[in-house]
Amino acid sequence: MKQILCFGDSNTWGLDGETGKRFPWEERWTGILQEKLADRDIRIVEEGLCGRTTIFEDPLRLGRRGTELLPTLLETHTPDAVVLMLGTNDCKTIFGASAEIIGKGIARLLEQINQYADKMKVLVISPIYLGKKVWQDGYDQEFSPESVEVSKKLELVYEKVAGKYGKRFMRAADYASPSEADQEHMDGQSHKILADAIYRKLEAEIL
Repeated sequence: MKQILCFGDSNTWGLDGETGKRFPWEERWTGILQEKLADRDIRIVEEGLCGRTTIFEDPLRLGRRGTELLPTLLETHTPDAVVLMLGTNDCKTIFGASAEIIGKGIARLLEQINQYADKMKVLVISPIYLGKKVWQDGYDQEFSPESVEVSKKLELVYEKVAGKYGKRFMRAADYASPSEADQEHMDGQSHKILADAIYRKLEAEIL
């Protein structure tokens, strides 16, 4: 059986911005993707974590640095392909990172994947944009207006990084957007639409 490791943050974990709880497996994009692959000998390995970054250690939430855990997960799951969707949390004010610096974090993760298996198939996904009100009262004040702008610049940087490492690329923002409820996380409909887009991308270029 082939395994696809989906490595991401709270939008892979499946946080529901309306309830603050987790969407059921069958409503998360990873679970929907698994259902679409039900007739194939493929298992989706969901590895999402709220607050996860590419390379930054959050002093308020330990264990969130992606580069710290990814090599272990690669050995644990021995995947045949990786879907990588990170970067939203890197936009937090505390890190003060530009899109280019966050892109270097994605590059470091791709280097770790290549060190594990240099011909690993990888789909790099630039995350959805942060909502324009995300930094305001009642939402998530770990972000700022600048964070919103940085989130919109990630796609161009990620596309270049993916091309440099010979990996496939897609933009989540072409298909999904943050919910009105919290300006940060996808709602159920966006999970469905994104799952379909990822499925079609995997079918065409990865599987």
